[in-house]
Amino acid sequence: MPSSRITYRRRNPYNTRSNRIRVIKTPGGALRALHIKKRGSAPRCGDCKTKLSGIPALRPREYSQVSKPTKTVSRAYGGSRCGNCVQDRIVRAFLIEEQKIVKKVLKEAAAKKK
Repeated sequence: MPSSRITYRRRNPYNTRSNRIRVIKTPGGALRALHIKKRGSAPRCGDCKTKLSGIPALRPREYSQVSKPTKTVSRAYGGSRCGNCVQDRIVRAFLIEEQKIVKKVLKEAAAKKK
């Protein structure tokens, strides 16, 4: 529990999640309230909800202040889907295209028979 000798430095006087403090001692010997920022949550894959590797967990405002290469991964669906889900999408699309070709060939063979 924070010492009773210190007070909050911001306008919010309540012990809330956004108003957490750490008590530090200044070089002059005074106790001071150091406001702790909330931790960022890691971005997650839109399909399987796993954390995206290679992308830091920041607060929304911090994302707007960092460069684009830190927010993405150089791949299709870089900052929104994990590698496994992208791989699944590619394989699925390929199999669907193959299925269309097989259907087309079978239809031509049936038309040739008649």
